[in-house]
Amino acid sequence: MSTQLITERVATLRHSFTARAVAALGPLTMLGGVVWAFLQPYRITLLHPHDQGFWWLLVQPPLLAVAVGVVFALFVAPGLIEDLEEEEG
Repeated sequence: MSTQLITERVATLRHSFTARAVAALGPLTMLGGVVWAFLQPYRITLLHPHDQGFWWLLVQPPLLAVAVGVVFALFVAPGLIEDLEEEEG
């Protein structure tokens, strides 16, 4: 094996690790929100909505964590990964 092939392979591995790390942030955030909801179910007032308004029911911290993960995974991460590819490549 030549040194050039090894260098290119190491650069590809670094790039793919960084891209994987960025791509994993959204799903990990969603998983954190779901785990949070299971560990503290009293924070989800959808389970017992007595005398609660719409915004109180909609805006719950675990649900917001899941929503942030979805937004990051769908809208932010693809652009970041593309920028990382351009910078690396």
